[in-house]
Amino acid sequence: MSIKDINDTQTYFNTLSQQRSWPVGSAVTHRDRKDFFIRRDDYEFAGNHLIIDLFGAQILDSLDHMEEALREAVEAAGATLLHIHLHHFTPNGGISGVAVLAESHISVHTWPERQFAAFDVFMCGDAQPAKTLPVLERFFTPTGVDVKEFIRGRMPLDTAVTP
Repeated sequence: MSIKDINDTQTYFNTLSQQRSWPVGSAVTHRDRKDFFIRRDDYEFAGNHLIIDLFGAQILDSLDHMEEALREAVEAAGATLLHIHLHHFTPNGGISGVAVLAESHISVHTWPERQFAAFDVFMCGDAQPAKTLPVLERFFTPTGVDVKEFIRGRMPLDTAVTP
């Protein structure tokens, strides 16, 4: 891919972003790509995935509040925000959305009428998904929290496919 191709692609996506109000990150070339797999002892894996349930949670129907919470959670985890998209449902005011990250994503679904929020936090590389939890607790003040952690794409080092 030539520099002209990269510039043309970036111009296209910037124009599309302005038309649709989507932020756009920088164009990434093959030589810029990083392998975000995590190595530990005798294995490597794609990333950590937290499933977070908030019970008795508050302020689950405000798009501004949710966006601020997601931005702070991303920053706390040391991740790179590429885009946030949130959708507000009526009549109950629930929110579904995603923060797309260079290191993966944070997704959310809320049920204000049940005071319940479900977050999926999946991150690879040096990002630390567990650091999102205190931020989410501060923003939504739940009376109960349930967290499950999964290691995604775990494989022994001797069988890992390398580029």
